[in-house]
Amino acid sequence: MATLNDSQSGKAVKGRTKKSAPRVDLTAMVDLMFLLTAFFMLTTSLGSLNAADIAKPDKTDTDVVENYPESRTMTILLGKNNKAVCYMGTIEKADMHVIPVANIQKEISKNEKLVAETHQHNPAKYMIVIIKPAKTAKFQNFVDVIDEMKIANIKSYAIDDDHIAEKETVFMKMNGI
Repeated sequence: MATLNDSQSGKAVKGRTKKSAPRVDLTAMVDLMFLLTAFFMLTTSLGSLNAADIAKPDKTDTDVVENYPESRTMTILLGKNNKAVCYMGTIEKADMHVIPVANIQKEISKNEKLVAETHQHNPAKYMIVIIKPAKTAKFQNFVDVIDEMKIANIKSYAIDDDHIAEKETVFMKMNGI
């Protein structure tokens, strides 16, 4: 790899040889460093971005909420102060309750079990989640809920920030969300 070159041009002075400082040739080490750099650059892959698939209802579709089956639809309303409002079914029969966004995973698991029991564990009858971020919601809370959808393996979820019902808005204002 590296060689040590020692010059032989020392003159004898009273029986001794004058030695010059040795010179180290690192050309081979530099070549090896470039070869290794090129090898690792060509054989490694750069990190790829993992984008989440997000579906939003069509803006022209006015009765989009009516198309979801009531028995297996969960709605999550994101508000301020890291709080969310959750309910199952339609807004007319909704039993809305406020939970911290950090506890959304427990709520998803509970409702997923409820849907499975209601439909006799039929895999074709999976839970549908509608996520409605309010204008006061933090983007981090929205990202956390989308991550929970991926973690809980929710097959169908949609983001609908355009169709927040009056009853939902009133409930959120009453609870300071």
